[in-house]
Amino acid sequence: MDRLLVERGMSVGDFAAAIGITPANVAVLKNGRARAIRFSTLDAICRVLHCQPGDILVWDDGPADS
Repeated sequence: MDRLLVERGMSVGDFAAAIGITPANVAVLKNGRARAIRFSTLDAICRVLHCQPGDILVWDDGPADS
């Protein structure tokens, strides 16, 4: 997401306002700490960044069993 924001010349604040969430929640998404994302938020992100969900999402199976 950082790369796409730089390529689009958008600040985190502008991006947050454009997709309708707080800058703090953008930070959660960018840092990989989000456990879920609403489809409406994902749709807004992709519309604003002109990308596809696969451009910004990474599959994580969770912690490995020890």
